[in-house]
Formats: sequence, structure tokens, C-alpha cells
Amino acid sequence: MEMFFILKYYIKKVSGDTLYGIARKFNTTVNDLKSLNNLTSDILQIGQKLKIPNSNDYIKYIVQPGDTLYGIALKYQTTVNEIKSLNNLSSNIINIGQVLNIPVVNNSYYNYIVVKGDTLYGIARKFNTSVDEIKSLNNLTRNILQIGQVLKIPN
Repeated sequence: MEMFFILKYYIKKVSGDTLYGIARKFNTTVNDLKSLNNLTSDILQIGQKLKIPNSNDYIKYIVQPGDTLYGIALKYQTTVNEIKSLNNLSSNIINIGQVLNIPVVNNSYYNYIVVKGDTLYGIARKFNTSVDEIKSLNNLTRNILQIGQVLKIPN
């Protein structure tokens, strides 16, 4: 089962793009785009990479065998009550394969879920960071990744 979710992602500016148009397309504001990308003007260059904030403050998680709300909450640095509230759950019972919305707690990094074919090098290139930074942030001692593994990617 492949799954992934990137809290924020990049787009490349193409001819005719404006901050206003990009903001409307991604349901955000010009000020948020400028702030997130450390822009001091509204002028963009063709090919310029822009970070786009996700309009949702949660990630999708597919319940795996052995999962509990408590374990999921610990993994994502949130609480059982926050998960229950976001998913309109009235009990702590969850089912394998159930998709849960998990609230985002930390904006200093991106949560990235490893998919088939991912490598640390490829992920580092995708997010304009280094393999060493990813390994350090995730306390990794090896370059081996598991499908479904959650990695913190420096913001």
C-alpha cells in the first residue's frame, strides 16, 4: 500500500504566473506565500521554486495492524482527543485500513511518508536539502528506508 503526504510542497513559476494567481489556485494568500518564501516583492522569475502552504493542518494516515489511537498520537506528537475530534470519533476503536486525519503540530519540518522507490538522496534533492540533514533530523544511522516510514524534512 503506497501512501504519502507532504505538508508543504514546491511549484516552479511558469510564464504568466503571479503571486495573486498562485495564491488563488492553492487557496492561500499572497502574504502567506511571501512570508513562507522570504519574498520582499511581488516579482517572480520563471523557473523560481516557491513553497506552497497546505490549506489543511493535518496529514492522512492509514491505520495499520497493531495501531492504537494512543500509539498514533505519540508517533505524531499529538493527543488521542485531538485525533478523535478531527475525525469525529466517539470511541477509541479504529479499524485496519481506516484513514485518519492527524493534526500537524510542528511547522519547522515537513512530514514525508516514504513511498516505493524513494531514496534519501532523491528525497533530499526534491526538498532542496542534504542526506545528512535528513539523517540528523530523523536520528538515522543508515541510508535504508522503509515504505510508509515517516521522515521529518527540514523546512
